[in-house]
Amino acid sequence: MQLTVWTYEGPPHVGAMRVATAMREVHYVLHAPQGDTYADLLFTMIERRDRRPPVTYTTFQARDLGSDTAELFKTAAAEAVERFQPQALMVGASCTAELIQDDPGGLAKALGLSLPVVPLELPSYSKKENWGAAETFYQMVRTLAGPNAPAPGVTRPERPADARPSCNLLGPTALGFRHRDDVLEVTKLLQSIGVEVQVVAPLNATPADLARLGDADFNVVLYPEIAQTAAGWLKRTFRQPHTTVVPIGIGATRDFLAEVAELAGVDPGPALAGAPSRLPWWSRSIDSTYLTGKRVFVFGDGCHVVAAARIAREELGFEVVGLGTYSREMAREVRTAAEGYGLEALITDDYLEVEEQIEALQPELVLGTQMERHIAKRLGVGCAVISAPVHVQDFPARYAPQMGWEGANVIFDTWVHPLMMGLEEHLLGMFREDFEFNDEAGGSHLGHGSKRSGPEAPVESREAAPGPETAIPQTSTAEAMASQTTTPETTTPVAPFWTAEAESELGKIPFFVRGKARRNTERFANQRSISAITVETLYDAKAHFGK
Repeated sequence: MQLTVWTYEGPPHVGAMRVATAMREVHYVLHAPQGDTYADLLFTMIERRDRRPPVTYTTFQARDLGSDTAELFKTAAAEAVERFQPQALMVGASCTAELIQDDPGGLAKALGLSLPVVPLELPSYSKKENWGAAETFYQMVRTLAGPNAPAPGVTRPERPADARPSCNLLGPTALGFRHRDDVLEVTKLLQSIGVEVQVVAPLNATPADLARLGDADFNVVLYPEIAQTAAGWLKRTFRQPHTTVVPIGIGATRDFLAEVAELAGVDPGPALAGAPSRLPWWSRSIDSTYLTGKRVFVFGDGCHVVAAARIAREELGFEVVGLGTYSREMAREVRTAAEGYGLEALITDDYLEVEEQIEALQPELVLGTQMERHIAKRLGVGCAVISAPVHVQDFPARYAPQMGWEGANVIFDTWVHPLMMGLEEHLLGMFREDFEFNDEAGGSHLGHGSKRSGPEAPVESREAAPGPETAIPQTSTAEAMASQTTTPETTTPVAPFWTAEAESELGKIPFFVRGKARRNTERFANQRSISAITVETLYDAKAHFGK
């Protein structure tokens, strides 16, 4: 057993709650002890919804375990139907209630209710939140749309010539990272090429909407983690194809429009020609080219990290030095993407393992979740949040999609500003002798007292550094260079140490290039068997690598 403080995903019944809360006219009866009602807070405090999730908890207590908890569930379900009168009822058990082995689906069936009942069997000790949301959405679609499925072998009728092509948007849920705004942006994209959106699900859909999913010509899978299973069933059952490209970034948005145009039989040319995003031009501007080659570490859910890595490499000119996900269901896609960058993907849900890799890789920017934001803040590295798990700040009052043309603008601002803010850090460095600006004041946006243990202060280097009173034989840069010129094959790498003056001079360099300056200087010293890095060595290395 492994104990942890933070977790990337909740148990699968939280995923079911995300689907139930996103929909209208449904109710979820959750067999759960009193303490499991905490999940309500995720929606009311983090997402800031104006009403509780449509969930009734049985809230059994310890003393109920000696009596009939099954009867407790039946009573709660019957009362919930009478009070809320939903179009469909979802029933299931939380991770704790799973241990008492009641059968919510069978108990609800025994009630003989007059509405569709969707039993959810979510293995809490082997699966997690995203899987729970995907399985719940699939069961809802199968239960409600299944009765309208064509008979096996029946060919799907052609769309009338005068009818506009139509599609469904699948995947957005409650508590999703920018799902609300992504739906609006993708709807505008589709309208720009003449495609009508028929149903968005599960966000704001009713059970009646799910029943008519089969009427559309094809499906758009916005978030594969949630919608891929349901889209696969609709393809097999209703002969509906679905998209495979997630439109995050300029390149992916273009590919998405081309894929949709092929499915809908329309011309994407006008929409592609009028791409309104400012990202392509701004990423070529002088401010952004200054950032070219920055080392980026990417971690999050599957679809967002694959998209983020592509944007970082192809559209902003960053170097992707690490890529990973906590979504084991998307591990294959992330591994494939990582191989394209010459990397081995990090597949883990242990944030400490992620932290170790960030420290080892020493990136200059982290693109991750709220977990990585905390890690990056501690290390003094810039960070932008690109994926769930979310916090309250990931639900801005303004319009802030990740998908489509406007999503590309939002991404540019979100990613580049943490690096550009480093320029202000540089100004602080220049004025650090001023009484208002000093080392004790700390960085403005990196947190007071943040330690830069990774990129700035290798333990072995500092441990090797002698005190000022210790006599250290030093080899001058000129002598070492002359020695290397005569006998380069006899050069033996040594571990150099930094003199106090050199460390102080290094500290004047902006933080986002300081790690690279340190590495280059140590490499320069190693190549010349320089044991002590002085200020002179630092500037010799700068001149050498600046040629």
